[in-house]
Amino acid sequence: MVAGATISTDLSDNEWLNALKVIGETDGYFTELTDAHAAVFIEQSHDVLFVAFETLFGIRSVSDSGMPLAFDICESRGWSHLSLIAQKQDWFRHKNIWAYVDRLVDYGFFDDFDQVIFYGAGMCGYAAAAYSVAAPGSTVISIAPQATLDRRLTEWDDRFPSTRRLDFRTRYGFAPDMTEAAGAVFVVYDPDEKEDAMHASLFDGDNTHTVHYRRGRAGAIEADLRSMSIIAKLADSAVAGDLDANRFAQIMSARKRHVPYLRALLARVLAEDRPALTRQLCRAVLANQPIPRFKHHLEAAERRLAEDAAPVRRPTAKVSIDQI
Repeated sequence: MVAGATISTDLSDNEWLNALKVIGETDGYFTELTDAHAAVFIEQSHDVLFVAFETLFGIRSVSDSGMPLAFDICESRGWSHLSLIAQKQDWFRHKNIWAYVDRLVDYGFFDDFDQVIFYGAGMCGYAAAAYSVAAPGSTVISIAPQATLDRRLTEWDDRFPSTRRLDFRTRYGFAPDMTEAAGAVFVVYDPDEKEDAMHASLFDGDNTHTVHYRRGRAGAIEADLRSMSIIAKLADSAVAGDLDANRFAQIMSARKRHVPYLRALLARVLAEDRPALTRQLCRAVLANQPIPRFKHHLEAAERRLAEDAAPVRRPTAKVSIDQI
C-alpha cells in the first residue's frame, strides 16, 4: 500500500521518477507517455477519481512528502487518483498524451467512477481544463489557466515565447471549449495580472465560475491553497455535491487569515502609495491577528494621513479585505 508514502528530496529527478514508478505499480500503474511526461494511477475505489496535472519541478519544490498532490489529498480519503506529470513547459501538448487520454475514453476508464475532479495550476490548469472533456460531468478546478496559446488568438500574451511552435489548434486545443460538458468549472485568478485576467475572460461557459484571488501568478496562488488545505476542502465539497459559487467563496475566505496572502495585499497597497487603503487593510487584519508588520504600517499610514489632512475631512468608506 502507498499510504503515507514519501520520496526523499535527495534523489535526482530520474531517481525520483523511478521511486514513484515503484510506488505506483504497487496499487495501480506507472507509464512513461513521452521522454518528458509520465502518468501514475492509484486505484482505491470507484467513488471518486482525482485527476491532477503537475510539473516535476513543482512537485519537488512544494510537496512536503515529495509526492504528487493527488497522493497527499486522496490516500486518506480512499479516492482513486491519476497524476499526469510533465518535465518541461509544453502545456501537455503532445500527441502521445492525446492518444493516452483517447485510450482511457475508449476503455471507459472515466465511466468507472461516480465522480471525477480535474485540477491544475497555470500550464497545468490549462491541461486540467482541456482534458476534462474526456469525463463529461466532471468538476474542474483550474488556477490561473491559459485558455490557449495559439498566437492567432493570444498574441497579447508574450510571456511564453517557447510555446510558439506548439500546436494548440488540433486535439484538446482550446480549453474553454473542452469544458463545455463539465458539470462545473472554477477558474481562480488574480484580476491584477493582465494576461491571466484576459485568459480567464475566455472561460465564459454557463457552467463556469470565475474567482478573484489577488496574489500574483498561478504559483503563488497555488502555494496559498496548498498551505491552507483549500484544494482538499474544495474537492471534499465537490464530492459532497455542494460545491457551487457560494460554497467555493466560503471555503476561499480562509485566505483572509492567511499571513502570506495578507502580506501580499499589504505589499500591493504600499506599492500603490495608498495610505487610506493601507489603513483600512491594517485595521481589518489587526482586528483578527496581532501581526507587528501591520501594526507598524497602520501607524505609518495614520501619521501620513494626519500630515496630509485637509482642514475639512470626509469620512472614509469602510472597505473589506475582499475589495482591496
